[in-house]
Amino acid sequence: MKTIQENDHDFICDIDAPCFQMLVGDELDLVRESKTQVFFRKGENLTKQGTFASYILFVIQGVVKQHLEEGDRNYNLRLIKPGEFVGLSTVFGNSTYNYSTIALTDTQTMLIEKSAIEQLTRNNGQFAFNLIQRYCEQSSMLYGSIRNLMYKQMNGRLAEVLLYLSRDEFAPFDVFTLLNRKDISDFAGISTESTVKLLKALEKDHIIRLNDKNISILNRPILQEIAEKG
Repeated sequence: MKTIQENDHDFICDIDAPCFQMLVGDELDLVRESKTQVFFRKGENLTKQGTFASYILFVIQGVVKQHLEEGDRNYNLRLIKPGEFVGLSTVFGNSTYNYSTIALTDTQTMLIEKSAIEQLTRNNGQFAFNLIQRYCEQSSMLYGSIRNLMYKQMNGRLAEVLLYLSRDEFAPFDVFTLLNRKDISDFAGISTESTVKLLKALEKDHIIRLNDKNISILNRPILQEIAEKG
């Protein structure tokens, strides 16, 4: 982790991001005064589950993996791309991070003091609406993950994960090359061994193509059917 100063070559003027465009005057000054731009190297933790949260993070560049830790097991929740926040739940009541995040690539973020975000949500209704909308989207995805674990068999879970990771929004990052088979198994909540066997079975049926770590979807409708039927 490295703090980036405004006169550094790697500094990015991030206040122009769309989520901050509804802020004006003193509100923008508050963000500028309470922010720190930080660079995380690939593999470094941005947040650690259970640790005290005094700030939230805004991802400027890079891809981040969000996961829950339970003993020796992890459960991957989602990927976080540029333009998204990390730690929004701490703004609405939690004093600690309830999940961990790790950089899948070299990642630049903006750390904003939680007290500043709380003040902005009280004083700017449009900004507050934007944050709440993002928080609800994250909660909806979490509920979807719980449903998959509770009601779907292993092949359905894995199909759902492959469809998620192959979304157009992640295409610029080539995310399959950033994940190993254990990462994929932790998204599906199944063992690594089962993941490998199921992937080979899908390849044999010409639904996907495996090339080292990369996975290409050859028959999306069939994969969608497997995900739906579970």
